[in-house]
Amino acid sequence: MRFVRTPFVGSLAVLMMVGACAQNSENSADSETVATPESARAPFDSSMVLIEGGWFVMGSEEAFAEEHEGPAVRIEVSSFYIDPTEVTNAQYARFVEATGYVTLAERPLDWETLKKELPEGAPRPADSLLVPGALVFTPPTQAVPLDNISGWWRWVPGTHWKAPEGPGSTWKGREDHPVVHIAYEDALAYAQWAGKRLPTEAEWEYASRGSAEQARYSWGDEITPEGRYLANFFQGDFPHRNTVADGFECTAPARSFPPNQRGIYDMIGNVWEWTSDFYRPDTKTLYADGTHCHNPKGPSASFDPNDPYASEKRVIKGGSFLCSEQYCSNYRPTSRMASSFDSGQSHLGFRCVRDLAQP
Repeated sequence: MRFVRTPFVGSLAVLMMVGACAQNSENSADSETVATPESARAPFDSSMVLIEGGWFVMGSEEAFAEEHEGPAVRIEVSSFYIDPTEVTNAQYARFVEATGYVTLAERPLDWETLKKELPEGAPRPADSLLVPGALVFTPPTQAVPLDNISGWWRWVPGTHWKAPEGPGSTWKGREDHPVVHIAYEDALAYAQWAGKRLPTEAEWEYASRGSAEQARYSWGDEITPEGRYLANFFQGDFPHRNTVADGFECTAPARSFPPNQRGIYDMIGNVWEWTSDFYRPDTKTLYADGTHCHNPKGPSASFDPNDPYASEKRVIKGGSFLCSEQYCSNYRPTSRMASSFDSGQSHLGFRCVRDLAQP
């Protein structure tokens, strides 16, 4: 089923903007720099997987693809290293312990910042909403219309990476699960501490492919070859009845499913992953003129026609445990979505890459 994106509707629009825009971001993501003391930097990571550079077809024009996945264009990327797994809670905890970093979801909210992202004259939300928190997936007890995401997303004050379902929840016991509720700035800060960076969309898509072939999924053209689940996504009736046929209702521990042919885990499903590219729906059209064929880094600014007031959005890739054939079948290498740079959610994480020239 082809997924059609729809603008946010009803009160959730305000809730999303509160969660995505109002946290006090001291560092602009445009700067691509978050200060980290040299003495606090992480040791060299020898576990990264080498991705040999080459040409590949980026994007898709197949019937199952969304319009913003195309046109398909030939792209060349240079060799690079990539994390074998999504960054886990344990890894992020080591970063926070070493640096004292505080994520955006934990910071005070500011109405003056928020209203810049809203239409002129938008009413101030209730004070009860102007508190640190994040959006949490909350499955309804029965079927709900799929054109209003407020049916399964809930703004929960006190939610952040250490309390992923809100107050009373904890990441303890999920040390090897991907860290979530991470905004772009939070991912960038970790990457710089680790001596790495976030991947471009082209690098991510190239690494996600298990081979040079233009297969629908990382492993081939069948979603469950011979009945085997090779990624963590939603089975059953979305969003209220998850049959958990793949073994996981929410996030799965790293390495729960086989790696792709490049030796990388969970490039598809589990959690969406940040890339460094600004989002535009026509990015591949910009590449099609042949001037961005080598190591493309995305457009110079973002624009999302479904959210024209957003100041900055980045491309996220890979789909998540919430992707479903009934609603959002984005568990494919060419799939892409837009996410506000200061938004963290319960199905969004990241992994890092490193250039060969780095020590």
